[in-house]
Amino acid sequence: MSIKGKAYIVGAYEHPTRKADGLSVARLHADVAKGALEDAGLTKNDIDGYFCAGDAPGLGTASMVEYLGLKVRHMDSTESGGSAPILHVAHAAQAIAMGKCNVALVTLAGRPRAAGASLALRAPDFDTPDLQFEMPYAPATQNLYALVAKRHMHEFGTTSEQLAWIKVAASQHAQHNPNAMLRQVVSVEDVVNSPMVSDPLHRLDCCVVSDGGGAVIVARPEIARRLNRPLVKILGAGEAAKNSMAGKVDLTYSAAIWSGPAAFAEAGIRPADIRYASIYDSFTITVLVQLEDLGFCAKGEGGKFVSDGNLISGVGRLPFNTDGGGLCNNHPANRGGMTKMIEAVRQLRGEAHPKVQVGNCDLAIASGIGGALASRHVAGTLIMERE
Repeated sequence: MSIKGKAYIVGAYEHPTRKADGLSVARLHADVAKGALEDAGLTKNDIDGYFCAGDAPGLGTASMVEYLGLKVRHMDSTESGGSAPILHVAHAAQAIAMGKCNVALVTLAGRPRAAGASLALRAPDFDTPDLQFEMPYAPATQNLYALVAKRHMHEFGTTSEQLAWIKVAASQHAQHNPNAMLRQVVSVEDVVNSPMVSDPLHRLDCCVVSDGGGAVIVARPEIARRLNRPLVKILGAGEAAKNSMAGKVDLTYSAAIWSGPAAFAEAGIRPADIRYASIYDSFTITVLVQLEDLGFCAKGEGGKFVSDGNLISGVGRLPFNTDGGGLCNNHPANRGGMTKMIEAVRQLRGEAHPKVQVGNCDLAIASGIGGALASRHVAGTLIMERE
């Protein structure tokens, strides 16, 4: 069953905080749920489907349904890290198409910054199958992404200066976002001269660590059309997993090489039709690899594609992450998929900041990666249309 046109995003809200001192994770989930409901013009009594992932406290859906005071007939706690909210919206559209629910709430929230956490991978429990093979080498998130960047450079001649253009574009957009953590515009030279974190990734190639969160509401078409909000139709979605494949891993591509084509096929459009792209940007290399895998340029051509401001709104042909993204704005709970969808919704509604609003923005994509590119991860791709 295709979800094309079967559901609409009717509410979206991003928490303004970047450091949640004095706020619990449950409270952050409640705050973003309230914001999305108000944005949609609905109440919690309208919600009959709820979706959350491992960032939710307690027993996940069970704890949050109780905390939020919801009465639902469908729940989903699919866990895939940063891509989970994108998968949740796709699953919500599927549930709505099957009559399992009418209005679904998806929330994400966390407070790693206030808690003093970092992007370092936590030691898994002893039942984790990869424990004995990987943990002796002490993998860290930034090191795993650096491996991908180094391999891409080796295979295709990609340069640090080309990766830096991704950060430059994000900073050009973040200067217009009053909530962004890093609002200062940077140059290519600033990026490549920033301290090395894990060769070849510099400090400015890495995302911020922030608290906060976001929520979206997905509804049946007839409900969406009754609300006094711009209509954002879900056209297509894809999800895929990639791992070390018993040692045969190729670091030059991500699982988006499968999730992207699936989403475009369901939507019935091509990458060239997209007017705006929200691309998961845990690191600059994360963006470059996804752009290739989603079909915006050929494999190995990502470095050339992102150069010279091609991702900057009003300058390049593919504006991306116009809120500043994870590189400059926020990365709540170390999971960026939610904010990618929210900014795509803003663009389709014409509600992005005037300085970065894409003209005639009728088609947008949100792409997320959960996990680590060099080991195991899940990609989620969502294509939306302004009706």
